[in-house]
Amino acid sequence: MFPIRDHNPSRRTPYVTYALLGANILVFLLYFPLASSERALSEFFMTWGMIPANVTAGSDLHTLFTSMFLHGGWMHLIGNMLFLWIFGDNLEDALGHVWYLAFYLICGVLASTGQIMWDPSSPIPNVGASGAIAGVLGGYLLLYPKARVDILLILVIIIRIFPVPAWVMLGIWFAIQVFSGVAVDSAGGGVAYWAHAGGFVAGLIGVIPVWLSKGATQFWTRTDYHPPHPDAEYRIGKSRIPQVGKR
Repeated sequence: MFPIRDHNPSRRTPYVTYALLGANILVFLLYFPLASSERALSEFFMTWGMIPANVTAGSDLHTLFTSMFLHGGWMHLIGNMLFLWIFGDNLEDALGHVWYLAFYLICGVLASTGQIMWDPSSPIPNVGASGAIAGVLGGYLLLYPKARVDILLILVIIIRIFPVPAWVMLGIWFAIQVFSGVAVDSAGGGVAYWAHAGGFVAGLIGVIPVWLSKGATQFWTRTDYHPPHPDAEYRIGKSRIPQVGKR
């Protein structure tokens, strides 16, 4: 189950979201040739990825930022960029371009801090925009808890797209991160679940001033927990494949 779009149109062009998408993709393409050599790629991640043990010792603090623009593979990149594409434009619309960029970067740093607190002596480099994007998800949840999100559900041979409220989709996502952080990551799962959870909480808390400025619970009451504008509607057009009758 994963989201493919929301019904929450933004009112202004999300230049920062576009720039972040472009930066992540460009950086990945620049170092992607290293993937042909496991040793070279490992050395690259050891240099620019966030290693909790090093940061705890007070070194390589720059990796708190550089690690946000690195990804372990195509699926890692595509998954993160999909979430940023769907949810980033609306938060940028609410915060404004400059504050949104600062919010994104701060959430990324705080997400890494959450992973460091969970395992401060880890020598494994952490890479990915997941923590910063988790902050975007947390902020989105606070402002638009009932915004409709279309999810693609695949159960063996059943494939279906249907809308759910944002709080359902994002609530399940957050619960999975916490559960996995306790049950899987402690056994060496290889995914920075606590960075995801930490970024989500940081994002939710970070957007509280904006939520308060909009009226807090009164903002929810006015909009019935939906975005303060009409939902976008999507229609599936008729198939262009001609019908052939049976003989």
